[in-house]
Amino acid sequence: MSLLNSVLLPRKVKSYLSQGERFIKWDDETTTASPVILRVDPKGYYLYWTYQSKEMEFLDITSIRDTRFGKFAKIPKSQKLRDVFNMDFPDNNFLLKTLTVVSGPDMVDLTFHNFVSYKENVGKDWAEDVLALVKHPLTANAPRSTFLDKILVKLQMQLNLEGKIPVKNLFQMFPADRKRVEAALSACHLPKGKNDAINPEDFPESVYKSFLMSLCPRPEIDEIFTSYHAKAKPYMTKEHLAKFINQKQRDPRLNSLLFPPARPDQVQGLIDKYEPSGINVQRGQLSPEGMVWFLCGPENSLLVQDKLLLHHDMTQPLNHYFINSSHNTYLTAGQFSGLSSAEMYRQVLLAGCRCVELDCWKGKTPDEEPIITHGFTMTTDIYFKEAIEAIAESAFKTSAYPVILSFENHVDSPRQQAKMAEYCRTMFGDMLLTEPLEKFPLKPGIPLPSPEDLRGKILIKNKKNLFSGPADPSKELDGEAEGSPPPSDPVGEDTVWAGEEGTELEEEVEEEEESGSLDEEEMKKMQSDEGTAGLEVTAYEEMSSLVNYIQPTKFISFEFSAQKNQSYVISSFTELKAYDLLSKAPVQFVDYNKRQMSRIYPKGTRMDSSNYMPQMFWNAGCQMVALNFQTMDLPMQQNMALFEFNGQSGYLLKHEFMRRQDKQFNPFSVDGIDVVVATTLSITVISGQFLSERSVRTYVEVELFGLPGDPKRRYRTKLSPSTNSINPVWKEEPFVFEKILMPELASLRVAVMEEGNKFLGHRIIPINALNSGYHHLCLHSESNMPLTMPALFVFLEMKDYVPDTWAGP
Repeated sequence: MSLLNSVLLPRKVKSYLSQGERFIKWDDETTTASPVILRVDPKGYYLYWTYQSKEMEFLDITSIRDTRFGKFAKIPKSQKLRDVFNMDFPDNNFLLKTLTVVSGPDMVDLTFHNFVSYKENVGKDWAEDVLALVKHPLTANAPRSTFLDKILVKLQMQLNLEGKIPVKNLFQMFPADRKRVEAALSACHLPKGKNDAINPEDFPESVYKSFLMSLCPRPEIDEIFTSYHAKAKPYMTKEHLAKFINQKQRDPRLNSLLFPPARPDQVQGLIDKYEPSGINVQRGQLSPEGMVWFLCGPENSLLVQDKLLLHHDMTQPLNHYFINSSHNTYLTAGQFSGLSSAEMYRQVLLAGCRCVELDCWKGKTPDEEPIITHGFTMTTDIYFKEAIEAIAESAFKTSAYPVILSFENHVDSPRQQAKMAEYCRTMFGDMLLTEPLEKFPLKPGIPLPSPEDLRGKILIKNKKNLFSGPADPSKELDGEAEGSPPPSDPVGEDTVWAGEEGTELEEEVEEEEESGSLDEEEMKKMQSDEGTAGLEVTAYEEMSSLVNYIQPTKFISFEFSAQKNQSYVISSFTELKAYDLLSKAPVQFVDYNKRQMSRIYPKGTRMDSSNYMPQMFWNAGCQMVALNFQTMDLPMQQNMALFEFNGQSGYLLKHEFMRRQDKQFNPFSVDGIDVVVATTLSITVISGQFLSERSVRTYVEVELFGLPGDPKRRYRTKLSPSTNSINPVWKEEPFVFEKILMPELASLRVAVMEEGNKFLGHRIIPINALNSGYHHLCLHSESNMPLTMPALFVFLEMKDYVPDTWAGP
């Protein structure tokens, strides 16, 4: 790790993308089809298209969620457009020319931009190469300098008919204080009238940077600079800069032999790169302005950038990972009413989710097509096959690691279950894992295969019956009591008997079905927090045969599970049941998760699709902590932020204490954990830049998520002294989290709020992915999308925790 090299290389834009391609952009609502030239700018910030009128439309690459081509792209419905594209003629090859780009601020509010190329197979290349830019880890985690450069690139592309930059575009780009924008333009000898325009050659990068320094001065960086530069000299020498890097920007815990400190001769490259004055560069000197740009550059990333890449060992058993998991995936809003959508399956998989849920119900005649819906609510239905098609297309676009389909099966018809199994086999093809791997038979004591072993595979979690013919449904409806012995069954040890999580409301059992009407006991069960746990229907042979490593069973007790020792058996718990178990037997819960998997899901009373905080269950090593992805509340924000790391693979390797049988781990322990060095973290919130589009007072909140024994305090700065949202400065003491017991399990949240508690932006970052030193913290939206303008300037200090009794006098 060196401050002299940024770890991640910037994205490369293929030349054909920036040269552009002719497409026809069509819109079903307006039934218009317009010729455009589609391009990506050479730095890969924007996908944009130019109409024949020279009007341009821009799409920020960070706002793109998916690209589709061929049969997965949108197809025009209006007859007028179908005629334009000769779609009703045989051999029209329309599907070889399609391209759809999906964008939006979150997973529900989506816009589809539809294009048709003049040549065949062009859409495929564009879809793949644009998505590769979107998925590059630096797209969402770029250094501050990139976000500032992005603004300049857009200004330079949005020219008026005379080929000039309209001044009004600068007012729109920096709307918080018009007078300050005018003053900054004047300081750079540029026109400032709203109807004026600037020659692009008069606004190169050097002038743009001077404009920014004038608009958003950085006195707080001048102060840091002054404390390190030659006395009475307005510059830093190479020696001063090397000293600053070694004392402030370097993690004090690093071994100086493995990670040698910076030397004066090495830092000349940084001065060459960041110092605006040519004379200073020749003399090996850095000015205060050069210092600002150095602190905005990739060498000073707040993130340990290689943590964004795939870096965990992916060859451990599946249950040794936290797995990004979704609950009632098909819902776009609340649990009781609202639209169900197959698109949600695409969106959560694209976001890196690896476990999705399908609530399957019997389709009505005449089609008898199984449906997905939230039983006994007013949510709409979608066809089961639509969801399977969406999963087949999107399963491995973001991550190559296995996808788990968690079925909640209420399809009490052998024929329709057979149809479901057939859709899975035909649409997933070789992706579907239908047999256990040779090295990992389904036997007690044999561990699960690893994510690497199961790369590119789809696993089915559905009840499995290992006897021929339909089982007696009445047996399956009986929930066994905690700790009771297993039902006597002639099938032998390996039989996994039913009793999985049900819908969180009621299950319809029609009177003409063999189950008969529901008795009073069952009605009570439906209205409980667990919903219809244990009321799933029989798994008939076709569906049952697809199940292997993820076999659901009703939980009896930790002792019973340990005795059975079956890694392929999984139990689901509502958040309340899981919390109850965790409170009473934390060490046993951790041990259970070392051997097999658990899935936690929201309690049935969360009708608004709110989420519980996942940290508590991660602390116990629970693998599938399923959340409502349509609700971007704090729990979901934390989930999104953590799973952004390890290459967005959707799998995070648990700490060895949660994996090793010879170690005992109690998440509620307040003492130090054997051989884990606790960390002391201090963060000083120094200043903010472009925090709001309005002139408002702002404040910053800082909190830690981790083990129950970690520091609990939520810190908060005072309100900024004035309604200056362009460059407020907070002169406050550091916020200190003195003893973080297990840094690998903890994360830091920093949020900026407007007076009156309005959210402006935030960031959640794992503790072990933070760099010490002065850094710009680029903020994200509530749905974890990077914001271009807002940033905080902070000072972070991390060191090994030293108890007061050991500290020196």
